[in-house]
Amino acid sequence: MANPFNKIKELIHSLEEDFEKSYDKQNAAAGTRVRKGMQDLKNHAQAIRLEVQNQKNTTKTAAPAAGAKKKAAPAAKKAAPAKKAAPAKKAAPAAKKK
Repeated sequence: MANPFNKIKELIHSLEEDFEKSYDKQNAAAGTRVRKGMQDLKNHAQAIRLEVQNQKNTTKTAAPAAGAKKKAAPAAKKAAPAKKAAPAKKAAPAAKKK
């Protein structure tokens, strides 16, 4: 498989002329080509990102299967029982006037 970074470099290099036309000469058609090229660049970058992530995940899952035993996860601690709220005290009755 070809180096995906080279593909991105080629794409950027191919857009150089359109960038100049768009920014220097205000050419609208060149601006459209730049936007399309930048969208392609984004898609290529995303594909590379996913490929790298899949390689990373594959090596993570393959390493324990190669013979290294994983330690058992420690048992989860039980939550402390919730405290019961004390019953609300009634207000003392008002003193009677004579």
